[in-house]
Amino acid sequence: ARRLRAARPFLMLVRIVLWSLADSKTTIEELRRHLRDEAVDEFAEVEGLRFKAWISDDPGERWGAFYLFESREAADQELPTGARELIGKDPEVVEEFDLEASVEGRFAEPELSRLGLAFE
Repeated sequence: ARRLRAARPFLMLVRIVLWSLADSKTTIEELRRHLRDEAVDEFAEVEGLRFKAWISDDPGERWGAFYLFESREAADQELPTGARELIGKDPEVVEEFDLEASVEGRFAEPELSRLGLAFE
């Protein structure tokens, strides 16, 4: 009888980055324009990037992103740097985590791409 080999666990990496815009050279509105005009299309071509969500806190003047990579190698590759250039500094927070579990719940909108304030 043939023995089934245990599947290698699918290791994924989560990265969270956050900037304070209080002393930056840009605004949330300019960053939204950058998303619409460039960044979303650039990140759609990144090999091994399973998901990226850009986040903002207008009253708190904060900007950031949540990434989900399918491997350490994907996370370590060179990524587009438009937001960093517009903001004029490195993010104050860069944290990485192993993904413990994921799930998609029930939803009304089947497509996640190009949703959010930048596309309103």
